[in-house]
Amino acid sequence: MKKITVKEFFSSKKDDFSLSLVTTPETLENHITSQYLHRPGLALSGYFERFSYDRVQILGETEISYLQSLKEVDLYDRVKELFVFNIPCFIVTKGLSVPEQMEYLANEMNVAILISRLSTDRLYHSLRKYLEDVFSPSKSIHGTLVDVFGEGILLTGKSGIGKSECALDLVERGHRLITDDVVKIILRDDVLIGTSTNDYGHFMEIRGIGLVDVEKMFGIQAVRLQKRVDIQVELMPWQDNMDYERIGLSDNYVEILELRIPIIYLPVSPGKNVSVIIEVIAMNHILKTYGYDAAKAYTRRLQEDIKRKAKVRSALIDDKE
Repeated sequence: MKKITVKEFFSSKKDDFSLSLVTTPETLENHITSQYLHRPGLALSGYFERFSYDRVQILGETEISYLQSLKEVDLYDRVKELFVFNIPCFIVTKGLSVPEQMEYLANEMNVAILISRLSTDRLYHSLRKYLEDVFSPSKSIHGTLVDVFGEGILLTGKSGIGKSECALDLVERGHRLITDDVVKIILRDDVLIGTSTNDYGHFMEIRGIGLVDVEKMFGIQAVRLQKRVDIQVELMPWQDNMDYERIGLSDNYVEILELRIPIIYLPVSPGKNVSVIIEVIAMNHILKTYGYDAAKAYTRRLQEDIKRKAKVRSALIDDKE
């Protein structure tokens, strides 16, 4: 089961979520094991039948106002009942103050209380998106991801085959780079999302030159942070004895995180304009998405022509007889 410590979460998102720690640092050792969030309004009133205690607990203005409305004895008892459960942490929104009894019990029961200056809605949606990325299935693939006409093209192949050079040519032609060398793919809502494995920027290694900064060289419009992965293109050396696809009637697929996407095995050779072919692959995939398949259309017209010629020949034979 995937999990992260509250300390890891706090250290990495402290600035993004405007977080501060109320309890002692020792309370940060608990683990977050669920991507979902919970607002414990019913639990604060004493109803624990459907209490999702294993999730990060969000306390907004409503929950804090309710706690502050209780008498000190009742407040202590209610909060103490809450801390019996194995809760990862509490996050209080809008920079609201936590009742002293709650802070005392949190330190006693080793449960972290964090305060965020963000509004409840903004924190809820941002935190949910972050936890979805953390807990969603993911894998890293050696390759390059580019956005070509709105289609996410994952370029793969042996080292030195020309993936980076092809991507650089596509960027120069007006398309966008997501990441080079290693692509982190996340399965989110049955969609494969590709992104970089680091936050260093959009650097690319070009053999013989070294590292180049694509964003600085071509501008912000030449890059993006993430993109849906639509097609995988496997670059492979040209071999004379290989039987390559000529018509395109049979589609090949590859499974990534148990989700199938089309894969095209593209032979490359000196002088071959691979970037133009990648553009054609992207446009052809768009046409297929809208219901037009060039290979099927060509085959249908060919069959119709054969039938027409066969009828003409049959009519000529009948005339001779």
